[in-house]
Amino acid sequence: MRPRVYWPVSLAAAALVALLTYGVASTGPDTSLEERLARGERVEAPVRELPVLGSDATGSLADHAGKVVILNVWASWCEPCKTEMPLLQRTHERIADDDALVLGIDMQDSTDRALAFLRENDITFQSLRDRDREYVRELGVAAYPETFLIDRQGRITAVTRGPIDQAWLDEHLEPLLEERA
Repeated sequence: MRPRVYWPVSLAAAALVALLTYGVASTGPDTSLEERLARGERVEAPVRELPVLGSDATGSLADHAGKVVILNVWASWCEPCKTEMPLLQRTHERIADDDALVLGIDMQDSTDRALAFLRENDITFQSLRDRDREYVRELGVAAYPETFLIDRQGRITAVTRGPIDQAWLDEHLEPLLEERA
C-alpha cells in the first residue's frame, strides 16, 4: 500500500494562512481623510439622523448648518474621553456667541451610563447616539476619543485621533471661527 502524499495540501493551506495574515497585518486604519486634509482639501462631513441622548428626538449635523461644529466621538468608559470633557465644555460655552458649538457622538454605552457620565462632568452640549456605529464608520473612527472640526459649509477641516488639547483648538478652531459663510 502506497502512503498518501499530503504535502501539496499542507503547502497550499500554509500559503493561504500566510496571505490572510499579511492581509490583516497590512490593513491599518484608514488615513485617507488625514491625507486629503493635509493636501488642504475640506471633506464633506457625512450627515445622518441619530437619536439625541436622553430624548425621543433625533438630530444631525444638518441641524447646525452655517455653524462651526466640534464633533467629538466619546464613550463613558473611555479614560481619555473623561480627561478632555472639561475642555470641550468650556470651549462649547466660549464659542456659543460665534455661531459655533460642540456636538457629541456617544458610542457603546447604555443610555443610563452615558447620561450619568454627562451629569457627573457637568456637560451641557448635546450628544447623539450611534448604537450601530454606522455613522462613525463613515467618519473612519477607529478609537475613542476622536474629534472632527467642521466648517460652516459642513466640511471637515481638521481631525484628531485621540484627546484634544488647547493647542489643537488654538491651531485649528480659532482661524475657522474667523471665517464667515
